[in-house]
Amino acid sequence: MAERLIRYEIAQGVATITLDSEHNRNALSTPLMDQLLDSLAAAEAAEAVRVIVLDHTGPVFCSGADLKETAKAFETGQVPAARLVDVLAEIWECPKPVVAVVRGPARAGGLGLIAAADLAVCAGDATFAFSEVRLGVIPAVISATVLRRLAPRAAAELYLTGDSFDGVRAAAIGLVTTAVAGDDIDQTVENYVAHLIRGAPQALAGAEALLRAGDIREELAGLGALSVAYFTGEEGREGVRAFAEKRNPSWIPSS
Repeated sequence: MAERLIRYEIAQGVATITLDSEHNRNALSTPLMDQLLDSLAAAEAAEAVRVIVLDHTGPVFCSGADLKETAKAFETGQVPAARLVDVLAEIWECPKPVVAVVRGPARAGGLGLIAAADLAVCAGDATFAFSEVRLGVIPAVISATVLRRLAPRAAAELYLTGDSFDGVRAAAIGLVTTAVAGDDIDQTVENYVAHLIRGAPQALAGAEALLRAGDIREELAGLGALSVAYFTGEEGREGVRAFAEKRNPSWIPSS
């Protein structure tokens, strides 16, 4: 029986989908993403569900691509990042409001999940980073959602440097809706959910369509191919190896 990496619960009109792969910091492995897609489909199909909350176990929201799985998949070219195309499209196109709950750090692909959600509540001291360039790849797939949220100057700085930033800045540049003290996250999410449930289901779906005009899937397909090209390229392979071996990649000057 496959290991369960996603928890799914429904209560009082809310489907809570919880990333539950704490052993690898909720990395975006293929099994986790497959289970996430199944849970999203179930929530969308359930008439009783009015709002979807995307939460996580453990201290880390999501560490991005599963680099161990990526390293093993180099020969086939089927890197896990390609599956992220379907996940982001499903969240982005969901006709029901999706609220992301970010209690701790998020990196790379995890930021794509946050940006795809309608609302995102994070801890003020949570940290974020577009760390891809430091691994020899680029934030390709997640750009479809992230660049629709971020202030352009902030996107340029953070994409190119890979530097980390906190929840307060994440709110200021548009990545999340609001940053609050860790103890206030649950109450803040409950308040948003209470307001969302007051909206009529068809009207909410119509408002979603207004907010998300255009076909994101075609864009994601191109970005997915670009992501695979970088992950399987010379720099991507070296970056993933260096990460696994806990050393600097070869492009960093030694002196």
